[in-house]
Amino acid sequence: MNILIVEDESFAADKLEQMLLEVDPDIRILAKTGSIKDSVKWLMDHTADLIFLDIQLSDGISFTIFEQIPVNIPVIFTTAYDQYAIKAFQLNSIAYLLKPIRKSDLAESLRKYHSLRSAFSIDFDLLMANIQGRKPDYKKRFLIQIGERIRKIEISEIAYFYVLEKGVYLKTLQGISYPVDYALDRLETLLNPEKFFRINRKYIVNMDAISNMVAYSRGRVKLELKPKADEEYDAIVSVDRAAAFKKWLNS
Repeated sequence: MNILIVEDESFAADKLEQMLLEVDPDIRILAKTGSIKDSVKWLMDHTADLIFLDIQLSDGISFTIFEQIPVNIPVIFTTAYDQYAIKAFQLNSIAYLLKPIRKSDLAESLRKYHSLRSAFSIDFDLLMANIQGRKPDYKKRFLIQIGERIRKIEISEIAYFYVLEKGVYLKTLQGISYPVDYALDRLETLLNPEKFFRINRKYIVNMDAISNMVAYSRGRVKLELKPKADEEYDAIVSVDRAAAFKKWLNS
């Protein structure tokens, strides 16, 4: 899960990040912004699965963000004041946490997020494409900017996407890595599922990049990729995805 933290006190932002990672080590903090201006700028170019949003920021009340830019991301508000609760739930709020935040309340808010996501996770573009009898539009290429240079990477050139530290990268079949400005969760919706499969929380692989497979413990599958993954144990199909992976290969 990819999270944006909006908090104008750096100590509070760092503390929240620490608590989130204690509750769920798989969480990735994409950014921490401290003002309305910086948050709007970040959201114009990025997305996240969930926002933790302080209400009183250094340059005003954070509700202003929703007036400046469309925000279609669930929000968990964090504040020392309870008078904003009604307004908060008129926006994208799924929880309202009063400071100081307790870990139990934080964990409960994340459980609520996962519950709602599971209940309402419908890909409407894919649904409409199926209803209308047409193929959904998947990404055909990525534009990659390195400094002042911009390069076009065709989807057929990509071996896999992977997470490294706090960034997401693609690796070409020639073994060259480039950063991409998408989370893996978002990439899953943009890539043709006939060609790409997410094997675990760190890798989405192109079927053409799989050179060999080995049965592994607990029903998992260890992949040998071309080019090789930086860490061989990163390319193991997770337990919860193994059955779907074998079905994908056999389809």
